[in-house]
This record gives sequence, structure tokens and C-alpha cells, in this order.
Amino acid sequence: MAGKEPRFFLVQEDILPEALYKTVQAKELLMSGEAATVNEAVERVQLSRSAFYKYKDKVYSFYRWNRDQTVILEMLLEHRSGVLSAVLNSIAAVGGNIITINQNIPQQGVAMATVTIETANLKCDVENMLKLLRNTLGVKTAKVLGA
Repeated sequence: MAGKEPRFFLVQEDILPEALYKTVQAKELLMSGEAATVNEAVERVQLSRSAFYKYKDKVYSFYRWNRDQTVILEMLLEHRSGVLSAVLNSIAAVGGNIITINQNIPQQGVAMATVTIETANLKCDVENMLKLLRNTLGVKTAKVLGA
């Protein structure tokens, strides 16, 4: 997968491997406050801590990923007037709420930018927003850095 953009899939829960499903359950216990610690959450769902830590940043319930997440996007932008503005307009057009913007000093005609976005009002999923951004004039790369 080195060098490739990550892809996202919507999978029905009854075909998920047990460890992935239990990771989501443990995360939901932690988010709701029903479990105070990771140890307590994994014990309640009968999951090993190592499995939880292996999958916790890679698996989300669909509702939470699309509606209750803040995502950090990393983009490589051409150093031209209006490119960052076009990116911000594209994010706003799909309902993304921008929390932070950081852009490095341009070097060799490009600049790295990170944008933190609330996804609560997105009109599409994150992967489609990334496709829109990748098709924006002046955007060299766009990927999810974190959530």
C-alpha cells in the first residue's frame, strides 16, 4: 500500500471479523462514558488490548465516521494564487466546517497544507470529498492524515 491513497469501504457488521467489530464496541463504550478506561472497555467486549490498539485508528462505525468526526487532511498544493482558496471553497461546498488551516512555506513550487475539518454537516462521505479535492486545480495530493 506504500504510495497509494487509502481507500474506505462500507461493510455490513455481520461480515466483519470479530476483532474489528469488538474494537468498535469498545470505542463506543469509551466515548459514551460507560467504560472509563481501555482496560475496562476491552474486558467488557472480550477483546485483547493489543487487538484494540491495532485497529482503533482504522475502524469506525459508519455514523461516527461520517457525522461525529473531525478529520485532518494533508494536501500538497501548487504555489499559485488562489489554490488554497479553491480548496477551502470545495470543502465548504460539501458542508465541511474548517477548524484549522496550516500551510508550510512553499519550496520548489509546492507547499504542504493541513486542514482540520468537522464532518457533522458533510453532504458526502470523506472519500468523495477527497476525490473532489484531488480534482481541484493546483492540488497535487490529498489524503486523510488523522481522525
